[in-house]
Formats: sequence, structure tokens, C-alpha cells
Amino acid sequence: MEPLVGVKIGCLLALLALTVFCGIIPICFKWFRIHAATGKHRRVLSLLGCVSAGVFLGAGLMHMTAEALEGIDSEIQNYILQNRTGSEGNFSDTTDSTEVDYPFGELIISLGFFLVFLLESLALQWGPSSTRGSKTHAEEWGGPPGAHSLSLHSHGSPPPPSQGPFRALVLLLSLSFHSVFEGLAVGLQSSVPAVLQLCLAVLAHKGLVVFGVGLRLVQTGTGPRWALISILALALMSPLGVALGMAVAGGDPEGGRALAQAVLEGVAAGTFLYVTFLEILPRELAAPESPLAKWGCVAAGFTFMAIIAIWA
Repeated sequence: MEPLVGVKIGCLLALLALTVFCGIIPICFKWFRIHAATGKHRRVLSLLGCVSAGVFLGAGLMHMTAEALEGIDSEIQNYILQNRTGSEGNFSDTTDSTEVDYPFGELIISLGFFLVFLLESLALQWGPSSTRGSKTHAEEWGGPPGAHSLSLHSHGSPPPPSQGPFRALVLLLSLSFHSVFEGLAVGLQSSVPAVLQLCLAVLAHKGLVVFGVGLRLVQTGTGPRWALISILALALMSPLGVALGMAVAGGDPEGGRALAQAVLEGVAAGTFLYVTFLEILPRELAAPESPLAKWGCVAAGFTFMAIIAIWA
């Protein structure tokens, strides 16, 4: 076996093992179930949720969105350059006019955001007993709906139970897309140092992000069996990407495939941002207790991901 192939297989196994281990911790231990927690235990879990919210925010902005914007702009420029070169037959006359003025990357990310917005709106519009479910959920969070809305001030009420699992599923799908592309990038590397550097960068933030996903599944009321299946499915995405990258590493990447990958990454980034800003952060910041401590926890999680972005 060649050393490069052996290193890639080792990275594949490391990604699989780390994802499974970190993801099942909050699922297997009852201590992380916030619905059964009271007093100091509940406050600690709330602050831990704020840390995960900061991690998701940093992953969405510093990793997924940044990679999507870079990939989409690069592939669109390459596509325009190839078309103009083929039609005009003069490379020197077209190099200065390949800059893309329209923000296609931002548009694709926004389409991902609105796609989830549409799906959730349809679910709320046609879902059975949506009004009654929201009222019951508001009462569970602090009395009658009117008093509840006053107690939350401008933060808004947490999403009803029917939205929690749906948004958790969206989070899993967006992370699955991102994980496949991360693994694909590792598998496509042509040298052992490049593989190790990229794999270590992925591992550095992967564990904390997947732990946050497991915590989010538990806190949204997902059953242990389905939560475990979801984590296992997510754990397979990065190794799948590594395997695909190894399979195509010998060939030249096709422009159409690379552009499609960049577009999917952009859609995944948009869906990730939707869940982060409209489900995770509002839920964690809804309760008025310890606002500065919560801010610090969100900032700490974001700072960790921002530091990891230096190498990732």
C-alpha cells in the first residue's frame, strides 16, 4: 500500500471515530437532557447550549459560507474564462474581463436560506393543529401566551415542538453536505503533508460541531434511537467524501462537477445559517437569566471556530 493511500485511510477512520464519539456523548448521558434539568443544572446546560450556538455561528460564517463564496466565485470565473477563450481564441484579450460583478455566491447562499424558510412555512401552514400546538408550547414555557410574550421581551418565543425536529433535520442535512465536501477535499490531496494538515484542521472543529449537533437533537426532543441513527449517518459523510476523493484523485476535476459542488456547498451554508439564526440562537437567548454569561459563551464558541479557520 502506498503511504499516501494509507494516510488517507487513516484520516477516514479518524473522522469516523471522532464524529461517532463526540456525537453520542450527549445522547447517551441523561445529564444533557435539559427538559429534566432544574436549578443550577439547567443553567449549566443553557450556557453549554450557548457555546454550541457560537460554534454553529462560527462554522456557518467562518467555514461554510467562506468556502462557498470562494468556490462559487472561482468556478464561475473559470467557466466564463473558458467560454470566452473558446469563442474568441485569444487568452490575452480576455484575462482582464473575467471578474464577476454580480454576487452569485451570496445569491446561492440566500436561496438556501429561503428554501428552508419556504419548507418550514409550508409545514406550519398545512400542519395539523399548529395554532393550538404553539399556544400549548407557550404555556409550557411560562404561563399564558400573553404573559409569556411579555417575559421574553424582544427575543420572541421558542419554536413549537413541531419545528424543533424539523430544524434539527435541516441542520443535519446541511452539515452532511459540508462533511462530504470536507472529506472530498482531504481525499483529493496529492501529498502526505497536505492530507495531514487538512485532516487535522477538519478534526479540530469537527468534534465540537458534532457534539453540538448531538446536544441539539437531545434538546429538541428527538428520541435516543433516531438521534443515534442521525449521528451515525452524519459520521459516514466525511469518510464517504474521503473515499470519493480518493476515487477521483487521479483525474482532472471537471468544471461542471466543481461548480455543482460549490453550488451545493452554498445552499448548505444558507440552510445552516437559517437554523443557526432562527432556531439555535433565539432558543438559547430567550430566557432572561445571565445575559452576559450567555453572550460570553456564544462569543467563546465563535472565537474557537474563528481561530480554527486560520488553518482550515
